[in-house]
Amino acid sequence: MFRLEALQGDLAVLARLVRGMPRAGSHAQALGAFYGPQSAHYDHFRERLLQGRAELVADIELGDGAHVVELGGGTGRNLEFFGARAARIARYDVVDLCAPLLARACERRRVFPQLSAIEADATTWRPCKPVDAVILSYALTMIPDWRAALANAVDMLKPRGVLAVVDFHVSPARSAEGCAQHGPLERRFWPSWFSHDGVRLDPAHLPTLLAMLPSHSLVEARARVPYLPFARVPYFRFIGRTMPGEDAGGHGR
Repeated sequence: MFRLEALQGDLAVLARLVRGMPRAGSHAQALGAFYGPQSAHYDHFRERLLQGRAELVADIELGDGAHVVELGGGTGRNLEFFGARAARIARYDVVDLCAPLLARACERRRVFPQLSAIEADATTWRPCKPVDAVILSYALTMIPDWRAALANAVDMLKPRGVLAVVDFHVSPARSAEGCAQHGPLERRFWPSWFSHDGVRLDPAHLPTLLAMLPSHSLVEARARVPYLPFARVPYFRFIGRTMPGEDAGGHGR
């Protein structure tokens, strides 16, 4: 019975993916229309597609009483990856424009009372005080003004705060030393494939992160794509730290 229900859930998600992201209305309206019909099955399907989240969370160092913000946090699933370390988090803000996914996040408050679901724009929302960590988990490619979101994320961090990002990507025509170099066909194929569903792979994502936070660690890998057995999509995990007096532009606060 469980397998049948899981398959039915996958079919509901796939049907929405085939239809694609609506082009009319505001970004919030498009997200709601796209993710609303699949919200009940969102976590199960994305568990196999959105790889590297558990590993990213494992690399985030937090002290007791930490305040964590997740921009574009959707259902709040990533909080569960902290496991026993979640007890060290005093506040976990899930910020998103998609109301149906935030409704799922609210359900997690029964287990994680420190979770707050906030319907707001990742490019402009700010916490009352600087925070210990900001997470962007497969959200950077979903935010039209991603540069503003990154600047906002870095600016809300404490000195030596952590910016943790995991997302799909393609390399520029010439990658930075030590970074993966993808071929011309791949650099065209994956952005075209994902754009149908409102996911924007920009070769400037990773170089921008590397330049913003020179103190960082980076892992590049590939993930399987559900129901496409031979496909492997590139993704990266980035952990960067701010330094005292540093902001997104590299200037003092």
